[in-house]
Amino acid sequence: MFKLTMAAAVSLAAISAPAFAQSSTGTVDVSGSVEGRCLFTVPSETITLGELALGGVDGTAGRLDTAKVDAQSATLSGWCNNAAATMKVEALALTNSAAASSAAFTNRIDFTASAEANSVTATDTTTDAAVGAEEDVGMFSGDVVVTLASADAAGKLLVAGDYSGQVLVTLAPNF
Repeated sequence: MFKLTMAAAVSLAAISAPAFAQSSTGTVDVSGSVEGRCLFTVPSETITLGELALGGVDGTAGRLDTAKVDAQSATLSGWCNNAAATMKVEALALTNSAAASSAAFTNRIDFTASAEANSVTATDTTTDAAVGAEEDVGMFSGDVVVTLASADAAGKLLVAGDYSGQVLVTLAPNF
């Protein structure tokens, strides 16, 4: 009986004894990054101008019809994920590969191009060889509307043939 009482006392002591186990917390840090970038999701469009010269039989016939160029527009779509992003425009004149063999004719049509994105407008003119100034466009996603204006052929008659030019819009995720 003594053994049974001792066993019960030891068991009771073991049950009421405080546990000295400790918890411990480990940490796993998780990190990553996203590079600044800009992307055109609709990277190209075409503006088809049709017949560029005025018709008729008076003194303006054969000269540039500025209404065919001015206010024409195309919409690109894009985005930039950086608040410091910029946009710049480079306009390349409408030219014809056929030579203008007389001073009365031209194979070049100059114009001004603008691009608007995120309520910011960048411009360039074909009469200046330099690319237009960078404008802060910031972080955005949406339309980039390219518009032509101020078409000019120096008052000359246009050489017959096809004319082509370009407007290059550059988005950059500057830091």
